[in-house]
Amino acid sequence: MHVTGSHFTHFADRTDAGRRLAARLGGFGGPGTVVVALPRGGVPVAAEVAVALGAPLDICVIRKLGVPYQPELGMGAIGEDGVRVLNEQVIRLASVTDDQLAGVERRERAELERRARRYRGDRPPADVRGRTVVVVDDGIATGSTARAACRIVRARGAARVVLAVPVAPVDWTDRLEEVADELVCVDTPSPFFAIGEFYADFSQTEDEEVLRLLAEARARERDGAGDGIDEGGDRAGGEESGDESGDGVDRELVLPAAGAGLAGRLTVPAGACGVVVFAHGSGSGRRSPRNRHVADRLNRAGLATLLFDLLTETEESDRRNVFDVGLLGSRLTAVARGLGAGNGTGDALVPETGGLPLGLFGASTGAAAALHTAAELGPAVRAVVSRGGRPDLAGAEALGRVSAPTLLVVGSLDTTVLDLNRRAGSRLRCESELVVVPRATHLFEEPGALDEVAELARNWFLRHLAGRRSDARNP
Repeated sequence: MHVTGSHFTHFADRTDAGRRLAARLGGFGGPGTVVVALPRGGVPVAAEVAVALGAPLDICVIRKLGVPYQPELGMGAIGEDGVRVLNEQVIRLASVTDDQLAGVERRERAELERRARRYRGDRPPADVRGRTVVVVDDGIATGSTARAACRIVRARGAARVVLAVPVAPVDWTDRLEEVADELVCVDTPSPFFAIGEFYADFSQTEDEEVLRLLAEARARERDGAGDGIDEGGDRAGGEESGDESGDGVDRELVLPAAGAGLAGRLTVPAGACGVVVFAHGSGSGRRSPRNRHVADRLNRAGLATLLFDLLTETEESDRRNVFDVGLLGSRLTAVARGLGAGNGTGDALVPETGGLPLGLFGASTGAAAALHTAAELGPAVRAVVSRGGRPDLAGAEALGRVSAPTLLVVGSLDTTVLDLNRRAGSRLRCESELVVVPRATHLFEEPGALDEVAELARNWFLRHLAGRRSDARNP
């Protein structure tokens, strides 16, 4: 769409711009994609893109070289790895001398190094060799900074460079087509005087916001890749094993689902009043220390738990499977049916859970799988809890069919996921509640945060599975 007039506001803020840009980039997602932001203003935009594409988020620090007497007018840019781009036409028209250019470059080089240390610390840049890199900024003016960023990621080995921005001048492709393989823009309005005129809120992005968004992105990536790391004290194994002393059960088992053998851990306390199946779609499950922490609290409250891996080890190596909600949901549905939970029939493989009311606990993309299963099984699922989940990935149609009471738990500092949960929650037609844990990030790593999640889940399941008040059992 082309617009005219300098008073037209196209985006509410950078977050809004990022969401709308992400809608144009759906075809670039996948395990081989990295999103690279230009700090500071490009980071809020890129954070939305990274979430939508399920891709890691990194930065490429660039500093504009502004004309000495008009700093907002770029005469070039410098970047990491010694990259330097000059706009000779602007330098000539502005009559900038060599000494003036050198002075501006000295100051900006010092600031570039300061920001690179502050944003990245001791971490190296993301490894982009052989990968698709989506370079994101909040807009294009002269294009110098974008040009420098594209050159940097190309020099670092990117196989494909995609330059993506919310807004740019109509001739931006002519300026930048030689540095990127793909150019994506939401709007190219005319006339175009400055990027900020197309934002209702174009206030400066502070360092603290950049650091927060980068930390959230790293947490999401760790939750996807690190949840499967076994920690000290965790019992693991592929074959059946465990403790069935007394009336309780605690054993490893293999669950058949859609032709795959999925490893799981079943814990059934004596006199269990319900069973909760855990789903984590980001390449982990039964060994997740966070899921096991919550499961232990549920076990002590008299609830059985099944933690299992939605993907086999071979399938985990293909990151596309992590976001295949249809695959994950079908696996979870097959396992839930195999438990015989909620229908009183029991099952030869897992007889200990026969007849127990069924609840589902989903984290990350596993939350979408849980809601997919809840929509498929209807009343057989009595309750759903999502921890830092992506319920939006279940899709509007499935969300509208969920009948099980659903609790969405999100950290207050996990702002992108919090907004996605709010929007997904508005599509639920069942009893639902969104609880925001104060000062918590995506993984709830802050002191006491995961304990609060466990307590919320315990109360929700006891209320809806056992039909008791949440304080009926207090371990």
